[in-house]
Amino acid sequence: MINLSKESIDALKNGKNLLAFSHGVDSSALFYLLNDAGVEFDIAIVDYNVRAQSKDEVKSAKALAKNFKKKIFTLSVKLEGGNFEAKAREIRYEFFKKIFLEHGYKNLILAHQLDDRLEWFMMQLSRGAGLLQMLGMNEHESREWCEIYRPLIGISKAEILAYLKEGKLAYFVDESNVDEKFKRNFIRAKFTTEFLANFKEGVARSFKILEAERTKFVPKISKISQDLYSVKYDENALNGIDRVAKTLGVVMSEAQRLECKRCLKGGCVISGRIAVGLYKDESVLIAPFVKTKMDKDFKEKCRILGIPAQIRGYLFSAGINLAELRF
Repeated sequence: MINLSKESIDALKNGKNLLAFSHGVDSSALFYLLNDAGVEFDIAIVDYNVRAQSKDEVKSAKALAKNFKKKIFTLSVKLEGGNFEAKAREIRYEFFKKIFLEHGYKNLILAHQLDDRLEWFMMQLSRGAGLLQMLGMNEHESREWCEIYRPLIGISKAEILAYLKEGKLAYFVDESNVDEKFKRNFIRAKFTTEFLANFKEGVARSFKILEAERTKFVPKISKISQDLYSVKYDENALNGIDRVAKTLGVVMSEAQRLECKRCLKGGCVISGRIAVGLYKDESVLIAPFVKTKMDKDFKEKCRILGIPAQIRGYLFSAGINLAELRF
C-alpha cells in the first residue's frame, strides 16, 4: 500500500492540477494513486521522437485520459545537437508553462520519487555542488507560473513497481534508463537501487530533516516587478540567482553557475535569456534579457543610478519608471 504525502494531497485538492505524464513507471503509478486519492487532474505528455516506442506511449496515454475523462495535452518535438536532457527539460517546461497560462492550472504534479531524489543528490555531490543544489528536488516548490508538487518523493522505486504489478497496471519502460553511459543510470545501477533496498527508511527520514534545515541557507530574494528580482549580495547570492533563473524558466548547469560567479561583478546573460548584474555591491538584479534600442536619456539615468547594463533593456521595454524602483 502506497500512501502519498498528505501535505501534497491536501494542497492538490484545492487547485487545478496538471500531471506531467510519460507513461513510465512513476507517472503511471501516480496517475492511479492520485485518482484513488480523489485528486482532480489532467495530463500532459511530450514525445521527443527518439524511440519508436514513444508513439505507443502517447497512444496509450490518450486512451487512458479518455477512459478516466481527463484532458490530455500532447507535444511532439525533435531536438538536435548535444545536451539532450537539458534541452528536453527546457522544452518540457515551456510546454507546461504555455498550458498553465492558457488554461488556468495552478499546480504542476511531478512523479519524482525517492530514488530520483537520492540520484540527484549523488549527481550534484559528484559535481562539487553545495547543499542547496544537492537538495534541489523538494516535495513542494514555487515558480513564477505554478506550484510544483512531488507526492511520491518519499516512496522508493521498488515500492512503486510492486504497486503496479500487484494491480496489473500498464506502464512502459524506457530502455535508455539502463544505459550506464549516462551518469544518472550509472549511479542507479552501482549504488542507489541496492542502497535504498537496505536503508530506505533512514534515507527518507534524512531528506525530511535536511529539507527542514535548508531554510538556514535560503538566499534573500525580493520580487521588484513582474519579472525583475533582487537577491542580496552575500554568500548565498549564487543560490538565489539559481532559484530565480529556475523561476524564470532556466535551470542553470554547473558550468553556468561557475561562469555566473566569475562574471558577476561585470554582469552576464544566462542561456541567452536571463540577465544578471550586480547593483552597488549590495544586491544582484535578475530579469529576462532584452536586447533593444534605448534612448540616450534613459541610458544616462540608468548609469547614474548604477543599474547594470544587462538589466537596462528589460527595464526600458517593460516601461518601468526608474524613479519608482526600490532595490
